[in-house]
Amino acid sequence: MGDKSRYRKMYPISWEQLQRDCRALSWRLMEKGPWKGIFAITRGGLVPAAIIARELDIHVIDTICLSSYDWKNQGSANILKPVQSDGEGWLLIDDLVDTGKTAQIARDMVPAAHFATVYAKPEGRPMVDTFITEVSQDTWILFPWDAASQFVEPIVQVSD
Repeated sequence: MGDKSRYRKMYPISWEQLQRDCRALSWRLMEKGPWKGIFAITRGGLVPAAIIARELDIHVIDTICLSSYDWKNQGSANILKPVQSDGEGWLLIDDLVDTGKTAQIARDMVPAAHFATVYAKPEGRPMVDTFITEVSQDTWILFPWDAASQFVEPIVQVSD
């Protein structure tokens, strides 16, 4: 999850919102296609890539396997699986661009691909060709696969 001390805000995303945002991204990407396939940056890009593949009727999906978010070293990345393409005519999909460090590694792997993310933060935004929602750099985006439903105290009890 990286160094949480740099995040002052939390932006929770529901499954429904994620699907709506991925569909909105698909509309933007449809105008820029047609696409040969999708490179999904694992793991965060897998769910958005599946939704976008459905919406754009793309059946060829590959992965760019990077390990960059660990508990201590956000931004340092390990390439776990190389690819054999420069990405020409392909989409490169991730859930989020944060600092841009992981994005730079992925872009270097497939420099001709069109890089699209659902969410973008200011530091990483210049790395992305197309995105839907920008959030501040100090916001932690809580994706639905990282969250669970739980009881929350009523506002009147919390404000006592």
